Amino acid sequence: MAGKQSAGLLLHRGHGGDVEVLLGHMGGPFWAKKDAAAWSLPKGELDPDEQPEAAARREFTEELGLPAPSGEYVPLGEVKQSGGKVVTAWAVAADLDPAAVVPGTFTMEWPPRSGRQQEFPEVDRVAWFPIEVAREKLVKGQLPFLDRLLALVSG
Repeated sequence: MAGKQSAGLLLHRGHGGDVEVLLGHMGGPFWAKKDAAAWSLPKGELDPDEQPEAAARREFTEELGLPAPSGEYVPLGEVKQSGGKVVTAWAVAADLDPAAVVPGTFTMEWPPRSGRQQEFPEVDRVAWFPIEVAREKLVKGQLPFLDRLLALVSG
């Protein structure tokens, strides 16, 4: 069986050296006190037989509570994260107000081995970052998407 696959959208705005990307800080207790390498593009796992771009749009809506933006979806290809998950992403030029985000939630046992189920937001913060700041915030496995985006917008 193939490894897990996720798909997501990398929203961007601005031009030249002023390009910003929209990232979400991963929710839940594991990420709560982390900032560097604790942000991600809105993404999630594909359902069986789901096309990656459809999954990217669906996951955007599930994670941020807003419809996926309209516009041209430019493929950024795939990256394999350290845990083995393959992420496919699309760049789309769009503007979005982070204050409008209403994150989806997930449930997990917390504290571990307590038998208690708690609900946490998929993302607990959403913000726009200049590319150089995004390099510090983004989980390492997704960094190639920033370089691919820059090649697109500066080319």
